[in-house]
Amino acid sequence: MQTIHLLHSLEDATWEQSKIPQAIILGHFDGIHQGHQHVIKRAVAHAKEQGLIAGLMTFHPHPKGVFGKPGYDRYLTPLGEKERQLEALGVDRLYVVEFDTVFAQITPSEFVHALCRLDAKHVVCGFDYRFGHRGAGTAEMLRKEGKNCFTVDIVEPIDQDGTKVSSTRIRECLDEGDVTLANELLGRSYMLRGEVVHGEKRGRAIGYPTANVQPEEPYYIPKLGVYAVRAEVRGETYDSVLSVGLKPTFHSHIPEPVVEAHLFDFHDDIYGETMTVYLKKFIRGEQKFNSVQELINQIHLDAEQAKVYLRTLSK
Repeated sequence: MQTIHLLHSLEDATWEQSKIPQAIILGHFDGIHQGHQHVIKRAVAHAKEQGLIAGLMTFHPHPKGVFGKPGYDRYLTPLGEKERQLEALGVDRLYVVEFDTVFAQITPSEFVHALCRLDAKHVVCGFDYRFGHRGAGTAEMLRKEGKNCFTVDIVEPIDQDGTKVSSTRIRECLDEGDVTLANELLGRSYMLRGEVVHGEKRGRAIGYPTANVQPEEPYYIPKLGVYAVRAEVRGETYDSVLSVGLKPTFHSHIPEPVVEAHLFDFHDDIYGETMTVYLKKFIRGEQKFNSVQELINQIHLDAEQAKVYLRTLSK
């Protein structure tokens, strides 16, 4: 998959240089959840049938973050992760449009013209897709304004057992610790990826050595607490228990949550390696303990609960 970064100026030469007959999928696609996957697979199939390349256009940073909405400086699928997942879904070309307050001023007609400049022959979007200044453009407007350049396929929303599949709902689930529902809406396990770095090594001292995972991109952080997870490192996967928290037993304040995984029956040195943790079940919220021994006792209970749950899952 080719990734092309487009500047906010619609007059930038890269827009013209990227011209090729194509189907273009429009959306933010944070999470690449089941609804997104449905839209993308539909567009990729159409592109193949028509002999077009399958392009996808997204905006970075997230428009909600640009306008100051809390939490949108972090992503369910940061850009690097988004690229990996889109490539796996068959997207040929990813357009990452630089979104800022200048780009936010363009009119719906100007945006449609930009799609024509890319030689879009077919455009696919969700029923609630909005574009142009203050979101004035709608999916139906896209169809009307672009009729001389491209056809438009408007995809209806996907429900999961009566729950609308949306990035906002998934964020809410993660805030609540409802990993089970978040994973159902995503169609896969929510994950965090990063380098294993040196930490305080307290876990080793109390009999539960942990891999301190420094997220490599701005992932959306779930509810602070303890999770049953599967950790992948060096191509192997291990049942594990994960702590995401501010370590209140040892610190009155740290600036960012720490992500620490204890891999069961694992003793290798993996500093500097990339680890991916797949969240499977929320066990409990973060607690402050009165003593280290009280913490050790709770970690033992957490680990046993994680082991029992993970044994019920297929590998």
